[in-house]
Amino acid sequence: MKPHQLAMTKVDKSNRRVQRMFGQIASNYDRMNHLLSMNVDRYWRWYTVRKVAPVGDAPILDICSGTGDLAFAYSRRAGRGVQVVGADFTREMLQIAEQKKSRRSIYENVRFVEADAQHLPFEDNSFQIVSVAFGLRNIADTDRGLSEMTRVCQPGGKVTVLEFSRPGWQPFKALYGLYMSRILPRIGQFFAKNEEEAYNYLPESVSQFPDGQRLLDRMHENGLVNGKYFRLTGGIATLYVAEKPV
Repeated sequence: MKPHQLAMTKVDKSNRRVQRMFGQIASNYDRMNHLLSMNVDRYWRWYTVRKVAPVGDAPILDICSGTGDLAFAYSRRAGRGVQVVGADFTREMLQIAEQKKSRRSIYENVRFVEADAQHLPFEDNSFQIVSVAFGLRNIADTDRGLSEMTRVCQPGGKVTVLEFSRPGWQPFKALYGLYMSRILPRIGQFFAKNEEEAYNYLPESVSQFPDGQRLLDRMHENGLVNGKYFRLTGGIATLYVAEKPV
């Protein structure tokens, strides 16, 4: 698929397709993330938990948690006295997260819950931080996902979104477009064969998802304030941070 064709057909983000797709690649998910990002994804999570650091002992929620990497990063940063909840609606991904948790006693404060990010099973105003890493663009209704994140966040707490974005400067922009549209899907499909073409879905979903100020505006429209964003690694990823009003 040529780069200019990516935005021509609306990507299918239905719950059923996304669940099936991530279920099929769950066993290879971590390995492929580290391979395709050349391990830079570890740095992005490290940066996130320091830029949006826990304060006090109120719990933390990570939605679309997948295999739990950001939840575990927050657990290490916050310490055992702070409960960290990872929520995801793909059971196969959570099974991998539970396996990872069982290998490290320091993660005893992490709990995983099978839940849809559009209908979070938590009380209003429950968490000091509500985070999502590389998952917001996979939610069928972006605004519903942001609204739920805002609802369960405590007043004065923070909502943080770590997401892929598009570099804006040449020639890096062109090289990145070539990698995402031609090289990444082939590598991904070769090493993590799946019926849903997950590694074609990745560049398609990134190309159609709002980034920069457009996403920040969506966060503000869903009840958050004082939003900022930070470009990472030349704009390949962006960290968005906003607050729930007191």
